[in-house]
Amino acid sequence: MNPVLIAYGMLALAIVSEVTGSTFLVKSEGFTKLWPSAAVIVLFSIAFYLLSQVIKVIPLGIAYAIWAGVGIVLTALIGYFVFRQSLDWAALIGIGLIVSGVVVINLFSNSAGH
Repeated sequence: MNPVLIAYGMLALAIVSEVTGSTFLVKSEGFTKLWPSAAVIVLFSIAFYLLSQVIKVIPLGIAYAIWAGVGIVLTALIGYFVFRQSLDWAALIGIGLIVSGVVVINLFSNSAGH
């Protein structure tokens, strides 16, 4: 199987793990609740391990840009739908600019390693 494809799959899993860990971070209430706190530690450990494997194939800057862009969107959606946290227009525009940057990198950059 193509190593780049595997790396992007691992990056997707890393992002999901990090976003899920961030969700449990809210539930941990400042690390005062045992099981949500343990979930944060395990999920972030998985996320960083996977990212460490991804950057063997995909350049760090590209991997991190994708990680950050997708992570921000997913975290904002979870904040909105799960925690009922609203976003104003400035936040939505900023998130849109981040997503646009990730799209530009993936479509037009030779550094993206596709």
